[in-house]
Amino acid sequence: MRRGIAATALVASLALAATACGGGDDSGSDSSGPVTITWWDTSNATNEAPTYQALVKEFEAANKDIKVKYVNVPFDQAQNKFDTAAGSKGAPDVLRSEVGWTPAFAKKGFFAPLDGTEALADQAKFQPSLIEQAKYEGKVYGVPFTTDTLAFVYNKALFKKAGVEAPKTWDDLKKAAATIKDKTGVDGYWGSTAAYYAQTFLYGEGTDTVDADAKKITVNSAEAKKGYGTWQSLFDGKGLHKADTTADAYAHIQEAFVSGKVASIMQGPWEITNFYKGSAFKDKANLGIATVPAGSSGKAGAPTGGHNLSVYAGSDEAHQKAALKFVNFMTSAKAQETIALKNSTLPTRDDAYTDQVKADPGIAGYQGVLAAAQPRPALPEYSSLWVPLDTELLKIAGGKESLDKGLSTAETEITKLVPDFSK
Repeated sequence: MRRGIAATALVASLALAATACGGGDDSGSDSSGPVTITWWDTSNATNEAPTYQALVKEFEAANKDIKVKYVNVPFDQAQNKFDTAAGSKGAPDVLRSEVGWTPAFAKKGFFAPLDGTEALADQAKFQPSLIEQAKYEGKVYGVPFTTDTLAFVYNKALFKKAGVEAPKTWDDLKKAAATIKDKTGVDGYWGSTAAYYAQTFLYGEGTDTVDADAKKITVNSAEAKKGYGTWQSLFDGKGLHKADTTADAYAHIQEAFVSGKVASIMQGPWEITNFYKGSAFKDKANLGIATVPAGSSGKAGAPTGGHNLSVYAGSDEAHQKAALKFVNFMTSAKAQETIALKNSTLPTRDDAYTDQVKADPGIAGYQGVLAAAQPRPALPEYSSLWVPLDTELLKIAGGKESLDKGLSTAETEITKLVPDFSK
């Protein structure tokens, strides 16, 4: 696929400013041989990486002039490693960037804008909200690769035995949890103390941690307090599991759900393959997936997550051109269909939701809740706002701190992250 004039101008200008070739390896710069680009993949090395490695080989077979050095970097290390590498030699030409990292690295000048390039040739095919989420100051810095959101996931058999349906509101959930406890003996719901999961309670009240457009911190507003108050109330009551404040809380909640020891949780599609490995979901059809319950605003909302493929702004022209072609291939409808079928992840473009992909009840279920997914604002600091909240919400859920004190402390810490925002 030919690249446009804008793309040619882009790589030429980047070549003049480049400080290093991607991956710290300038092999392949000679036009007589293939160009070698480096891709840092941050996916699960066991469950997902093999699919990506197979696609790399497919790309190389179709593009003899390009070699791809595949490197799997642990997700929890990748952001800091790339930040360090991009400031000197050694950064990869392509990064699987978490959506929250994209505007932050774009602000630092580490990512190349992709508007008008081959990487974004199919822009109209992608879900518009995901393109918006990949923007910074009006330009696109990543091609949506996988997407996700939180959903209310439940054990259909346990819900049927209790004679209850997936709740539409949080009050519905409290009633259902009590009934499930009475009828089945297991807890009806187990919530997370993590700020990312608590975000949905803010959306249910029509608010957020900050109002990016107004440059105002709203985490301690009346609406936010109401949302977090609802979140807190779901740790105490019949059929509501108490808060797990241990370091292994995520694993405990997941294990209880897949083994049928709790009837429902809030979770993302990255766990679809692990759901199916559990004894409760040997029959995949037993996995219920519904939109998260609505708050008092009457609307339901869940955070949008996922990953983009972004191109390093420091690569030379040859590496830049190869990277753009590689990103286009990896985000094509065919590649996304393959990834969805192998990894049970959600495609970011509608034409990848083929009948075969939608035959997976997990993918079909999560596709059905994407309408409630709320994109993050193009604020480089946005993802970091959850860090102080993770600390304070853990104390609140564990009864070591009041809601008012915890949110007040979080507000103070968030002020340090966005000092130009008002309270």
